[in-house]
Amino acid sequence: MTSQPSLRRMLEGLIATPSVSSVSPAYDQPNEPVLFLLDDWLRAAGFRTEILPVPGLPGKANLIASRGRGAGGLVLAGHTDTVPFDASRWRHDPFRLTEADGRLYGLGTCDMKAFLALAIEAAREVPETALKAPLILLATADEESTMAGARALVEAGRPRARHALIGEPTGLRPVRRHKGIFMEAIEILGEAGHSSDPRLGRNALEGMHRAIGALLQWRERTQRLWRDEAFEVPVLTMNLGRIEGGDNPNRICARCELHIDCRPLPGMAIDTLREEIHATVRAALEGSGLTVRFRPLFEGAPPMDTPAEADLVRTTEALTGHAAETVAFATEGPFLNALGMDTVVLGPGDIAQAHQPDEYLRIDRIEPMLDLLRRLIRRYCVDVAPG
Repeated sequence: MTSQPSLRRMLEGLIATPSVSSVSPAYDQPNEPVLFLLDDWLRAAGFRTEILPVPGLPGKANLIASRGRGAGGLVLAGHTDTVPFDASRWRHDPFRLTEADGRLYGLGTCDMKAFLALAIEAAREVPETALKAPLILLATADEESTMAGARALVEAGRPRARHALIGEPTGLRPVRRHKGIFMEAIEILGEAGHSSDPRLGRNALEGMHRAIGALLQWRERTQRLWRDEAFEVPVLTMNLGRIEGGDNPNRICARCELHIDCRPLPGMAIDTLREEIHATVRAALEGSGLTVRFRPLFEGAPPMDTPAEADLVRTTEALTGHAAETVAFATEGPFLNALGMDTVVLGPGDIAQAHQPDEYLRIDRIEPMLDLLRRLIRRYCVDVAPG
């Protein structure tokens, strides 16, 4: 069994172990090497550990590590993957933990490998004999690409606890609500022909023009109907992110594809929004003779909406001195909510550093985060009635 390393050694090991996840196979990597490190450290600290492969994704898995037994308890959760990176834009080695200017640089320092090391550091200080409710550390796969790890956990119905903290970068401020996300490909198929006579074909690019106009009208209607002023952008957003079609100016375009990204508000159902988008496009193309096909690029993550009165929300507000906030980015929070846990997102990094060259974590955030974790562990796993 591996001896327990220092916090610094854990940070160095996690940053040095690549685990990029991407919808592009050229960049995608397994996350199991990161899990093997965590598994060794957690077993050395007396945790019971399980590595659960994600079905259909070789090299991808989740890790559940637990101490203590019974009902209730606390999950400390983080994802093990990072986004792709452009090494030419980094001043520091992305895979070497570098300390400079009061910061720790490296891919995953902010988003969010460092949190996993901090969670282990705080958790292993508490002897199992002191735990009256379970303390669970959760490390997931593919949060940055498909949320496949979180989906697999919901399918498996694990882990189970009463409260969950996800250490995504929030600047040490609690977040209880965020928007959802899904991405869709819209492919319109027509018929090629000579450009001199439009009757010789059916122009998919012109059909996409009609579809885009209808989608923008749908977006405007939806934004009028749904508003949530708690968000900086208080409406659903729909971004037209990529379009491709045709092959030559003198040929009628036979195929055109559009990629969109939607960010729904809490209370909006992704399946319903997808159905509305599909119906809108089909109606726009009615009578055109064109064919349309839809393909999810990202099935999506629903919005998160943990109740304001949840004990974990109130506790993190009291401990940080900040009211719980909303953010526009998505997390695995709604999946943990679906497992029956009140979930708060709260971590030491800043979202402005996430997905950026020379990603970093401020060193002065480490001790406050550790102190917060120690207090949460004591409240939900130590100072509780048995059972």
